[in-house]
Amino acid sequence: MFRIGQGYDVHRFQAGRRLVLGGVEIPHEKGLEAHSDGDVVLHAVSDALLGAIVAGDIGQHFPDSDPAWKGADSRHILRAVVEKARDAGYQLVNVDVTVLAQAPKLAPWIPVMRERMAADLGIAQGAVSVKATTTERLGFVGREEGLAAMAVVLLRSEA
Repeated sequence: MFRIGQGYDVHRFQAGRRLVLGGVEIPHEKGLEAHSDGDVVLHAVSDALLGAIVAGDIGQHFPDSDPAWKGADSRHILRAVVEKARDAGYQLVNVDVTVLAQAPKLAPWIPVMRERMAADLGIAQGAVSVKATTTERLGFVGREEGLAAMAVVLLRSEA
């Protein structure tokens, strides 16, 4: 049996914060406003995994009202969600992520994002796709007010 999950996350830019995407710190004049490190890529993947196993969303499991997650590394959140999927009897087959960002340009960082995500997800790097696109200067992404990410995952039942 297979399950598909989709996830989406968005955060606004904030001065004085690090920009972390796909578990990689990327040089930029602004980071993302969030309770955790604001990694929209890993948040979208985590939500996609939780959706596939019908377990709600990351806000339910890692609420911004919980001080334990203040400034948290989203790689820890992702690994915890992967464990939830395994405990539910599912193995990740592949993940496909699209990052919506007018700036910064992400192409140089995508290989290391894929490498780190594959390690955290427990799958081959060849099963992790990360793409980036602009919004042609349209909307909040185009005005460089923030970033967004969309993710789709495929899970296989281990039963």
